[in-house]
Parts: sequence; structure tokens; C-alpha cells
Amino acid sequence: MEPKERVERVLKREKVDKIPFTIYENKLPQCTIERILRNDGLCIVKRVSVYKTVYPNISFKTITYCEEGIEYVKTIIETPLGELETTNRKTSETGDFTTWKVSHIFKSPEDYKKIIFMIKDAKYLPCYEEFIKLEKECGNDVFLRGNIAPTPLHQIMVDFMGLEKFSEEWIERRDEIEKLYNVMVEKLREIYPILAESPCFAFNFGGNETGDVMGRERFEKYVIPLYYEAGEILHKKGKVFGPHLDGNNKIWADLIAKAPIDYIEAFSPYPDTDMEFEEAYNLWKDKILWINFPSSLHLSSEEKIKETVEKFIKIAKKDLRLIIGITEDIPRDRWQKNLMCISEIINKFPLL
Repeated sequence: MEPKERVERVLKREKVDKIPFTIYENKLPQCTIERILRNDGLCIVKRVSVYKTVYPNISFKTITYCEEGIEYVKTIIETPLGELETTNRKTSETGDFTTWKVSHIFKSPEDYKKIIFMIKDAKYLPCYEEFIKLEKECGNDVFLRGNIAPTPLHQIMVDFMGLEKFSEEWIERRDEIEKLYNVMVEKLREIYPILAESPCFAFNFGGNETGDVMGRERFEKYVIPLYYEAGEILHKKGKVFGPHLDGNNKIWADLIAKAPIDYIEAFSPYPDTDMEFEEAYNLWKDKILWINFPSSLHLSSEEKIKETVEKFIKIAKKDLRLIIGITEDIPRDRWQKNLMCISEIINKFPLL
């Protein structure tokens, strides 16, 4: 089987010759080991979109500058109701592809109306032709995975406000947050049909929520219902979707078990989070676990890495609901040996 075919077949609950092994497109440097891994079946996951967003009444301006050797990117959003501004910092301290938000677009209660205008102004346009062209270019070594959007409350919390400001606003002006949330949910409903009619098969929907911050009550009220809305439309057209849940999930594990999602992407088993792989696998009985191989184990011995992969495969072998993925940076001095170890054990356990 081809690498892309294995991923598709597992997501369709069909048999495969071995457990799929995937990696994000920006986590695999080109080199001899990369070629060996791909020849052995490693599938590149390229994250794409089948729609584009345009803003008829808003303009965006970016300014890039350096301070003390660190690169910053400031974005100024000009709306008819006033400007919004956000700044990100690029850093090599935590990885080549990492950025940190220095300032958020929400600065004061006056910004609610500007952000709501921005959300309402968005127009979503299908871009299916670009997807079809890219799929042909990439061939059978690459799985193209679409994206729906962040879940609205998480976007408000992390992207728009930051946790400290969100906490203040949640206490002082929760009605304003909920008004913004409801506007964002209405706009999401314009996206679902575009995805359903697209040539893309699988979509990530939100994620990065962690129970320590989002909390069970908010997750159940503001996130879970969106999975039901998306699922009702996407499943009718044969699409699959799932959230990127790479944090602690025990607090809402039962809610995830009942939700109509098809896979849990980037799930990072213990010791990185509060759920063992076997515990999650047995609880989420109708979900594909598209895991992130625990990042902390990349600092372990080769024997420990091989032992962990073998354990995962033996647990999943009975019904094949597993894709082993790499979604985080690996130390530069470890990635080649570690990925070769994972690939070696996967190839040691053929399934057909």
C-alpha cells in the first residue's frame, strides 16, 4: 500500500498492511534519512484549506522588524470602526517554526465592536481547484488534510485576548464574550457546506484546548455542540473530522467518547498528558487515535522508544484504530534515530 492510502483506509475503518506513520510537512528535513523513511512508508501530512477568506471592508498591514536579534511581525487591521493590532515574535529558542504572540488584538472593551465587525465582514470562497492541483502534484506520499477553523471560544481566549485578559472579561463582561461567540458560531455555519462539497476527505476542527484552562463546563457548553453541528453536515457527504487534542483530556474524556467526531488528532499519551494510551483507546471505542508520539520520549533511549511503539501497536492490533504521528518538533540530534526506530517497529508488525 502507498503511504497516503494507509491513512485514508484507517480513517475509513478499512484494513491496512501496517499501522500508518505520519509527520507534519514542516517537521521532516530533506536528507538521506528522510528518503529512507519515506521509502519505508512514512506519510507526510500537508495541512491545507479548501476555502479562502476575504474581507471586503477591512485592510490588513504587516510590519516586520527586529529587536535584539529577534524578529517581530506586527499586524494592523483597519476596520471602519477603528484599528486592531497584534504582534507575534519569532524565536529560534523553541524551534524553527515557533512564533509567540506578544500582544493580542483585544486591548479594551471598545474592541468588541471592531472584532465583531471583522468576523461578520468575512466572506468564505471555495478554492477546490488549488486542492485538486496540489493533490496531483503531491502524489501518494502526501495526505492533504483540510481545516475547518479554531473553535470560537478557544480563539477568543487564546488568539484574541490571552488568558489573563480573557479571565477578566469572563468575570466582568461575559455577555460581551458570548455575543462575540455567537457571531463566530453563525459564521462557522457558512463554512461547513463548503467543506462538505469539497474534494477534501478529512478536516481538523479546532483543538489545543486543555482541561486546565478551558474547563469541563465551558468545553461541554461551547465546544461539544459544534462537533454535532459539523458532523451532521460533513458525515452526509462522507467526510471525516476530528479535533487536535494534545493536552490533558481526562476531564472531558467521556464527552469526547459520545461526540460524533471520527478521530482525535495529536493525542499525546502519558507521560506527556494525564491519559495512558490504552485507557484512551478503550474509552474512545469508535474513534481513530491519530496520536502524536509522546514528545518527552524523544529524549529516551532507543530501546524505550521501540518498546513504546510496540505497546501501542499490540493494543491497537485488534481493531486498527491507530495512526502514529509526529506533530511536534524533535531535538535536532535525535529526530533521525528516533523516527527510524518508530519506522522499524511499525514494519516489524505487518497486519495483513
